[in-house]
Parts: sequence; structure tokens; C-alpha cells
Amino acid sequence: MTRIFLTIAVLATTVAATPLVAQRPAGYPRSYDQLIADARAERQVRIYGNADRAELLPVVAAFRKRYPGITVLYADLGSTEMYRRFVTETRGKRLSADLVWSSAMDLQVKLINDGFAQGYASPEKPALPPVSVWKNMGFGVTAEPIGIVYNTRLIPAARVPRTHAALEAMLRQNGRAFAGKVTTFDPARSNTGYLYLTQDMATTRDTRSLLAAIAATKPVLSLTTEPMLRAVAEGRQAIAYNVIGSYALERARTDPRIGVVFPKDYTLVTSRIAFIAREAAHPAAAKLFLDFLLSREGQSLLARRSLWPVRTDVAARRLPGAQARPIRVGPQLLVNLDRVKRQRFLRDWTAILATGAKAP
Repeated sequence: MTRIFLTIAVLATTVAATPLVAQRPAGYPRSYDQLIADARAERQVRIYGNADRAELLPVVAAFRKRYPGITVLYADLGSTEMYRRFVTETRGKRLSADLVWSSAMDLQVKLINDGFAQGYASPEKPALPPVSVWKNMGFGVTAEPIGIVYNTRLIPAARVPRTHAALEAMLRQNGRAFAGKVTTFDPARSNTGYLYLTQDMATTRDTRSLLAAIAATKPVLSLTTEPMLRAVAEGRQAIAYNVIGSYALERARTDPRIGVVFPKDYTLVTSRIAFIAREAAHPAAAKLFLDFLLSREGQSLLARRSLWPVRTDVAARRLPGAQARPIRVGPQLLVNLDRVKRQRFLRDWTAILATGAKAP
């Protein structure tokens, strides 16, 4: 628990000498005044999330300005750790998160399906794409593309693969040059990596052939995004597959060694799903924060950094509609969490790796 509260302390902010006055956002129902009053009485909101703290600092500051007197406590956790901790605390009747916000879309949907969330008709729902809301419980807050990251010195612009087929062809034609130079998520240890690969498989049967080409390079498998970005930047790896584009683009802004491409044939688009905990100790404050994340102001603040907004009425970079493959927030995400299906998929993945390791 020490690590959580140390992390929270970094993001907990105060606004000195600010009066406890907050106005209802324009267009919201009058009943929202009571929600604001209830949130002020709760005085805080506890959030478990896996968005970088730097991404949320402007959002938290703006939220505190709009709703003074409500402290935001944010714990930055890995998606698997977040899931386990939240479930353990809730089942043990211990204080836990009021709002759970994670990029592990399938785990979030499982928590909702298992009864850990409460329903909420957010005033911002009409402005959201239908694919981003499920049962008035799960709300997709972002629309983040999954891309390919490459070292700009090792792979010149003219050779950068811009489709999945081009990536496969490059790896097969230059197998020795890319030996030990490719990195991707380990689906056996990373739920995020597992989600992306299963979505790839669902999108096209050609994924298996691409994975075989990646396996032949004896790839370096990672648990999180940061080690992949660092390895590519340093030249230890030439290319990283299925990287969270928001993080990669933010890194590429200041590091010319990193290039980012979103495959033109299709690019998966994921969303960080937020829900209000069924047993939330501060439910009113959680609703306020969720609404703020989904509002034009909150979405605009996310867009200024690297978290692409889900709302289409906010100015931000977007992929062409024919290229983007949004992962829908809904029960279909539960399919690959079935224990038997997961075991079968990972056995298949292991077999692909073993076959690739024997390739010349």
C-alpha cells in the first residue's frame, strides 16, 4: 500500500484560498447542483488508473479549479495489478477506488460484467460515439491507435513498413539483420499485449503469418511500453510492434531517434475505459470527475498531450475512417478471457515462437 499512497501524493493537488463555489456546466440538468453539493461533502475522489501522471496533471488542475474543495487521489498502477488490487479490496470490504480507469479494455468489461460497477447516465453520453459506451457503466474516454515504432537511423524513411504485409515482407527478406532487433508485448504476461494480438487475429487471418515472421527474429518480449520505446531509441531494437501510439508519439516529439507509423491497411484503436465502482466511498465526486473527463474541456486537455480524445467534436489528430478499427466497448471483449480460449491462444502463440526460433 505504501507505493500507492506515495504515488497518490504526487498528484493530489490543492488550490489555496479558493472559495468552495462551483457552477453547473452549461446544458446540464438542474439536478446536477445536488450532485455537486454531494461531491463537495465527500471532499475527495480516489482513482485507479494507468495513464501517466504527467498526462493527468492539467486535467486534475482544471477539475480542481471547476470544483474547488475536492481532492483528487490518483494511483498509477499496471492494468493487471489494478484489476487484482481492486477486486481484492472490494471483496474484502476495504477502501478502494471510486473510479477505475484502465487501458485493459477486456478486464474493465469483465469487472463491469461481474457486478463491480454502478450505472450512471452521464450528461456527456450524447456526445460520445455509441461504440464507446456500454450499459451506462463502461465509458471509453480515449481513442488511441496501436502502431509500429522504429529506430529512424536503423530503418530509413523509404524502408519503413506502412502496412502489416509490408512489415512481414521486410522481416522475411532481412531475417538476419533483424535477429534480436524486434520487440513486442508478451501476451502471456501482459494483458494489453494479449488484447492486441487477439484483436489482430480477429481482424485478419494473415496475422498468424506476420507473427511467424516476428518469431523468426527471436523477438524481445516486453511487459510494458516504456522498455520497448527505450530499446528502440537506443538502437538495441530496430522495430517495435503493437505499441500504444499515444505514448510513442509523445516520446517521438522530443526524441528524433523514434519514428511512429500507423498501418494503412488497418490500425487498431483502443480506449481507456472508466467506470464508477459499485461500492464507491465517494460516488458523487467520481461522477463529477468522469463527466469532466468526457466533457469538451476535459477531452481537449487530454488531446493537448498524447491521449487522443474519444469525442469527435474536439480538435485532435485522427486516423481516416477506413483505416481505424475501433475496439468496441462491450461484452464481445469477454470472449478471449475465457480460460480455455486463453490457454488455447497462448499455446498457439508458444508454438509460433518455437517454430520461428527454428527458422533459418
